[in-house]
This record gives sequence, C-alpha cells and structure tokens, in this order.
Amino acid sequence: MNNSGDRPDDRRAEQPEAASTEDLNRAGAAAGGQATRCGLVAIVGAPNAGKSTLVNALTGTKVSIVSPKPQTTRFRIRAVVMQGLAQIILVDTPGIFAPRRRLDRAMVAAAWGGAQDADLAVLIVDARAGLTDEVRQITEKLKKGGRRAMLLLNKADLVDPTRLLPLSRDLNEILPFAETFMVSALKGRGLDKVLAVLANSLPEGPWLFPEDDLSDLPQRMLAAEIVREQVLRQTHEEVPHHATVETESWTERKDGSARIDVTIYVTRATQKAILIGDGGSKIKNIGQTARRELEALLERRIHLFVNVKERAGWDEERGRIRALGLDDAG
Repeated sequence: MNNSGDRPDDRRAEQPEAASTEDLNRAGAAAGGQATRCGLVAIVGAPNAGKSTLVNALTGTKVSIVSPKPQTTRFRIRAVVMQGLAQIILVDTPGIFAPRRRLDRAMVAAAWGGAQDADLAVLIVDARAGLTDEVRQITEKLKKGGRRAMLLLNKADLVDPTRLLPLSRDLNEILPFAETFMVSALKGRGLDKVLAVLANSLPEGPWLFPEDDLSDLPQRMLAAEIVREQVLRQTHEEVPHHATVETESWTERKDGSARIDVTIYVTRATQKAILIGDGGSKIKNIGQTARRELEALLERRIHLFVNVKERAGWDEERGRIRALGLDDAG
C-alpha cells in the first residue's frame, strides 16, 4: 500500500510541530497568564479491557475502532483531547497478551513502546475479570518500567461494589498507583474526573497538535480500519484475526466526494469464501456499512470499493506488518 510513508506509531514521522510561541502567548494571555500543559497518556491493558472504548469516550468522537473481539487494536493511535489549557494526547495501544505470530509480537511491542514513550500510563482493567494472571504480569512490568501510572477499573457498573475495593487494593499492592478510578467507559460514567486529573498531571509546555485536531490517524488508515471493524463485527471464528485491510488508492473527485479502493487480505481460500458470502452478500454488507460510517466521520460522500484477496502468511511478512504502521519486533 502506498500510504506516503504515513506510520501512525512512528512519533518521528508523524510528530507535528509544537505550537508557536505566539500561539502559546495568546493562550496564556486569554487565561490570565496561566501556562499550557501537554503530554502523552498511554492507555494499556489486556485485550478487551475497553481501551478503545475509553479513548473514544474521552475524545467525544470515534478515533479507534471497537468490537467485542480481543486484539481489535493493532497499532498505536494518538487522540487529542482539550481540557481547559491542557492538551491530553491519549495513546490507544494494542492489548497486551502472549504473542505467537510476528504480527502479535509487533502489536505487543507497540503497546509497551507506547507506555515507555508516554508521560504517564493508565492501566485499564476489566473489573468483571478481576486480577487475572495476565493483568498481574502487565502490572508487574509497569512497575519495573518505573513509569508514573494510574489505575482505571472499567465496567465498574457491572460488578458488585463490594468487589471493587478489594480489587483496587490488590492491584495497588503490586504497584502503588498515583490515582485509582472506577468507571464505565461505555456509559461515560466517572470520565469527567479522569479528564480533570489527567489534565492537572501533565507537564507544563506548548501543545503538540492544533487544538481542533482529533487524531493523528491518516485518512487512508482510517478507511482501512473502518472496513476492518466491519470484518470483525460480521465474521467469526478464525476470519477476524487472520484478516488485514489496506487502502490501495484514494481519489478525490471534482464534486467533493472521494473514491476509496481497499483490499482485505486473508490467509486461506476458505476465509475468502466466508468474507464474500453467498452471491457476494457478506462483502456487500461489509462495504455498505463501512461506507456509511466513513461518510458520517468524514462528512462527505464516499464511493467505497472493497476487494478480497488470499495471501498466505501475510501476518509473518515484515513488509505487510510495516504497512500496518508497526515496527517489526522479529
């Protein structure tokens, strides 16, 4: 895929210029001389803890795809949230799990890289699942990394309140967190406090993004991710985790619309047949649903064309992994 070198997890490639001194002075003057704050906040945790749901809820719009299936997020996405004079840059990371494929190793490396690069980390834990071995290992590794961290117990509304305090205590015994929150990311409960605390915890400094930016995800990658979200939602068993989507071309039209051609790659002919469906019904529905989603997000008419190709072993190919915006972890 020709994505003009855009790689969403490469801070050097994507890092925008800091706000100018003039902009900073203007912001400070408007606030009576108060300094601006800015920093990266990595959202880390086990698969299906609700990281992308949290990022979307805090941002107030969709910047990361979500699905009930684990390992939905494959690379780091930065979302920008303005909270007063603070610019909070949320880093949505892949779930941390025991990797098997080259792709898996690259995803887990991206997650830990996001935590190390950030000013602080937020460990999100599914309160229903509790302190699993997976969560314990992640917490212990965060402690070894020495990064300032906060704890967020998600889906707290689905758990008996008497279970929350012991869970919080057990996690804080492993790693004394600076703050502990009990929230429902899906319902938006408790998130105002999270934003306020994050904003006050960031270092003073100029903003790194224009204040009207929402994400650093290039539109070509956004289109591929929206299609992949529908693959995750409309297929089951082996297909979702053996599929990847790439935007092959993006053509602007004179009427203000855009033509987008994407390709879904799968590893087996049987997966391709499932994706296409009887008479092309499945791929047609995936394309139509993704197109409507893109039109709502981009606020313009989209002509989306979806192709499916078999490519055995794509999840072990270095080039394919780099096309996803991941560094090859070997």
